Amino acid sequence: MKLEPIVVSLLDTDLYKFNMDQVIFHRHTDLSGEYYFKCRNEGVVFTPEMAKEIEAQVGHLCSLRFTNEELDYLRSIRFIKNDYVEFLRLWRPIRDYVKIGLSDSGELSVVVSGPLFSAMQFEIYLLEIINEVYFRMSYDYETLRRSTEERLNAKIRAMNDGTYTFKFAEFGCRRRLSREWEDEVVRRFVTETKNCVGTSNVYLAMKYNVTPIGTYAHEFVQMYQGIDSIPLAYSNHYAMRDWYEEYKGDNGTALTDTITTDLFLLDFDRSMVNNYTGVRHDSGDPYAWGEKMIRHYESYGVDPKTKLLLFSDSLDFDRAQKLYDRFRDRTKVSFGIGTFVSNDTSAPALNIVIKLQYVNGRPVAKLSDTPGKAMCRDADYLTYLKNSVAFRLRREKQ
Repeated sequence: MKLEPIVVSLLDTDLYKFNMDQVIFHRHTDLSGEYYFKCRNEGVVFTPEMAKEIEAQVGHLCSLRFTNEELDYLRSIRFIKNDYVEFLRLWRPIRDYVKIGLSDSGELSVVVSGPLFSAMQFEIYLLEIINEVYFRMSYDYETLRRSTEERLNAKIRAMNDGTYTFKFAEFGCRRRLSREWEDEVVRRFVTETKNCVGTSNVYLAMKYNVTPIGTYAHEFVQMYQGIDSIPLAYSNHYAMRDWYEEYKGDNGTALTDTITTDLFLLDFDRSMVNNYTGVRHDSGDPYAWGEKMIRHYESYGVDPKTKLLLFSDSLDFDRAQKLYDRFRDRTKVSFGIGTFVSNDTSAPALNIVIKLQYVNGRPVAKLSDTPGKAMCRDADYLTYLKNSVAFRLRREKQ
């Protein structure tokens, strides 16, 4: 079963890939990285036919280049700088950076390695490819398509009858059912409701003239663990500093949980509280996190109503509404909703990730506020990182 091309534009990715890459392009071109694929679902089997199709799709991906129209669109985003756009005019995905394998038991392996400014760009494209290949070749696609359309219709009705009153951004690139279905989802939310404020998918933001949304991901903080001169427990400090110097507060929602939110708050001092427009939640109890962030703002005499809490961890619309009801009168609230928007079907969604694991040959890790989300290929390093975080918390936390 040969599929049509899955990625047809290099803009078909999350905005934060360009945001992070611009910082790396300006400040850290000496870094190299290695990314590893993981499927967190139990019992998922990839077939040789799927692996062959994934190989073919990656080959097509690496034939793509940015068009002049796409480059002009990136240039129109106020915080994307012209020299970086000119770099993208020359950039292309290099096939040699991606290694794909399949075990006898059907476990898919994908490793991306190369200069960090280039290797990092593969993540979303690869996840889009793997997810769509799996669902088109494992199920009857039209049956899945009908089930997800019924669910989308129900969500839109609930928005228009006032059941759902919150604003959200579509964050569904990485685990979408298909390219055509994410396109349909964004089109309908944008044209049939007033709830959708934008999408992380840059191509669809351009196509439907909506706001592209995103700041940075865990990998951005993780990469500072691979820089020799930076103490591990201070990687948030250096990441936020570089981010602010690059964007001057114009692209300022900070991700709190890469090496735990408690440690993040030690570096989220008065200057950073003032410099960043808000914070993003991606693990742990969202209610406890929201209360903690409000207390933190109040401790610096900052009105939480002037700051944004962005929730993005495994959300569906009912969970988002409950969070909105809890916090809407106390702070600005928004949501990034992914799988439940772009792959809500009668079949279970895949929980697949591609995570940065080495920088300049050194292991790096994400701890998060949910222990089960930690991913590291070096157990000794993970222990060392946890101890470094714990030591600083004991020494400095009041």
